[in-house]
Amino acid sequence: MLYTRTTDRYDSPFEKAQIANRSGADYFISFHRNSGTNPNTYNGTQALVYAADTEAERIGEMINQELVDFGFQDLGVVERPGLVVLRRTQMPAVLMELGFINNDMDNQMFDQRFDEMVDAIVTGVEQAIPLDSSADRYGVQVGLFRHESNAEYLKEQLESQGYFVTVRRDEPYYAVVVGRENTLEDAKALQDQLRQDGYDTLVVRA
Repeated sequence: MLYTRTTDRYDSPFEKAQIANRSGADYFISFHRNSGTNPNTYNGTQALVYAADTEAERIGEMINQELVDFGFQDLGVVERPGLVVLRRTQMPAVLMELGFINNDMDNQMFDQRFDEMVDAIVTGVEQAIPLDSSADRYGVQVGLFRHESNAEYLKEQLESQGYFVTVRRDEPYYAVVVGRENTLEDAKALQDQLRQDGYDTLVVRA
């Protein structure tokens, strides 16, 4: 486990994404407190993800459900593709809003039952991420470039089509890899889909 920060310093959203990408982490989870226009108007927990029907959405759903069971109002899982920490991270990423900072009920749970809330989050993560998450995963390589800008351009193109994409540094190249599948069969199915979309493909270990 790696924290982007452990002291009261400011890192921009882009810097947080870069820290995560450099670490080679499998998942990125960011914790925040929400805020409403007027005090005590809104309350609840919410998971923000880049896109629906992704591994990130499944993780967000699991964590959010544990927090709802803990006592928070359920504000669901919401797509927010414009957030840098969700758009620029090269692994499944979830931003959790842990209640509203200007709601008395949410603050009471956060302040007085913090350890229980943390346990609920851990339970959600454990349920969402299989114990064998270190096992081999597979992706489909669709491009290999000497210049990172070219790889990022293709990444954005694929993301606009709804694919989960990472850019991997394989000296001296930048590899564009789609998906992070649990089985080789799933990776081959993804490869067929990408070929139908006109991409040259190669199944690789993700």
